[in-house]
Amino acid sequence: MGFRKEIKDANRIVVKVGTSTLTYANGQINLGRIEKLTRVLADIVNSGKEVTLVSSGAVGVGIGKLKLKEKPTNIREKQALAAIGQCELMHIYSKFFGEYSHTVGQVLLTRDVIEDEHIKQNVCSTFELLLQKGIIPIVNENDTVSIDELENIAKFGDNDNLSAIVSVLIDADLLIILSDIDGFYDSNPKENPNAKLIKQIDEITEEIEACAGGVGSSLGTGGMATKIAAARKATDAGVNMVLANGEEPSIISDILSGEEVGTLFTAKK
Repeated sequence: MGFRKEIKDANRIVVKVGTSTLTYANGQINLGRIEKLTRVLADIVNSGKEVTLVSSGAVGVGIGKLKLKEKPTNIREKQALAAIGQCELMHIYSKFFGEYSHTVGQVLLTRDVIEDEHIKQNVCSTFELLLQKGIIPIVNENDTVSIDELENIAKFGDNDNLSAIVSVLIDADLLIILSDIDGFYDSNPKENPNAKLIKQIDEITEEIEACAGGVGSSLGTGGMATKIAAARKATDAGVNMVLANGEEPSIISDILSGEEVGTLFTAKK
């Protein structure tokens, strides 16, 4: 119960939304859900907390913008779609957040940000300044120049890993990953009707990792294994993480009010 109290007190929060949360099954952008998400996050900022949003979906939005029937397979076309989609995605976020009198700032990162100390410090300074000014940073992988995410999305998991990196970079109190599953189960709930939701995980054991390995593709691009890898990265650095279902964005408010929804991965002290 103590950790849920910690979550209520969390001041600096990173929220990650995956493509499955932002788009319909047909690939078109889900404007209703994005509008709800922005309203919830704007209200959290109004309450005095700091929010950073890590958002996937640029390629998907690009596909919708160009009204393509299917997702292209080659890297060049995907990167072009990311360029178109990222612009459109930021326009949508800026419009919705603007309706609630909030300003957003775009932060596109490549993974070498944590490998170069000078770049890392610059990025940290940028985040600090944005948050100090009450601006909501919206973060995505720079898909137009970085092929890692596009070539091996299963490894990085639709920005799961990136959201953990950001939460560590900005010394967040809490990372919330919204997916299309209610939390972490002891087996795949889509195959096993008796699968049990685990409400709290204090240590990521080999057994937990084995459970994650069996839960895959339908749970967003990266599957459960990448979410466990993100949880390990965040909790090792002292950041609590909650994995929850993003179908109804108001769940973020439930998490921050201390309700036992989703799965809480507790931070190491």
